Amino acid sequence: MAKNADIRNQLANKANAVQKETEKPRTIADYLEDMKPELQKALPEHITPERITRIALTTIRTNPALQECSPGSLLGAVMQSAQLGLEPGLVGHCYFVPFWNNKEKRREVQFIIGYKGMIDLARRSGHIQSIYAHTVHEADTFDYELGLHPKLVHKPATGQKGEMTHVYAVAHFKDGGYQFEVFSKQDIENVRKRSKSKDNGPWKTDYEEMAKKTVIRRMWKYLPISIEIQKQVTQDETVRKDITAEAQSVYDDELVHGSSDVPVINAPEPEQTKEENQEVKPSVQDDADPFNGEPINTKQDEFPFDD
Repeated sequence: MAKNADIRNQLANKANAVQKETEKPRTIADYLEDMKPELQKALPEHITPERITRIALTTIRTNPALQECSPGSLLGAVMQSAQLGLEPGLVGHCYFVPFWNNKEKRREVQFIIGYKGMIDLARRSGHIQSIYAHTVHEADTFDYELGLHPKLVHKPATGQKGEMTHVYAVAHFKDGGYQFEVFSKQDIENVRKRSKSKDNGPWKTDYEEMAKKTVIRRMWKYLPISIEIQKQVTQDETVRKDITAEAQSVYDDELVHGSSDVPVINAPEPEQTKEENQEVKPSVQDDADPFNGEPINTKQDEFPFDD
């Protein structure tokens, strides 16, 4: 017959097991699941919360540096993409780029609109019949003129095209008018060098796409676009501290890109002490849930991906 002490120990062990299970940190997937009602309100009809959640998780999985960012800014980037109806990742509508915030001493996620995202937003105005951008290479035939009778001629070469020399964008309006903008490679480089993500993110992985986006954005002020869509473009290169915070331009803070696998030239992260270099378990303050302050688990192997 079991002794009373043995019974008490068994009950205590069961109670401790239940407590540990309830205290288990929640994953990003858990919080995205909680966000689904809000995502449903923000998303356009052609995108479901399940789809944006799956795409977001895949984006996080393919870029481990995102898991080092503050959970609030990561979820905030997901909400930004949902509100604009733009899909992150391989589609190229938008990108989630990790940055080191020198002011707050932590990594955060910057939301960047891509070339295809700019095209999609422009078409929503209802006044644009077509809009596109192309890169020009050394072997191409290319000529353009401005003035009273502007014109643009581009005949792409076949085979070896050589280096990119220019990029241009053209918008045809439904009323018959059109607008075009041309940038040289140096013009693009001047813009890239001013970007907080000049050495990483889409500027490294999708250079030509970012070049196209740059020239489209420069043409933006000449397009017949509503104030609402104009405001949507201001979400470009911004960070949200959490899903309810206002988007803040990365140029408002001293933000320096801090990807774990790409060195930053002339912009090192702050020096760490010997103690800081040691492995430290995440605290509630560092990995706080933006909803209620509970710890959040951002480990990649905890994500229930469903590709």
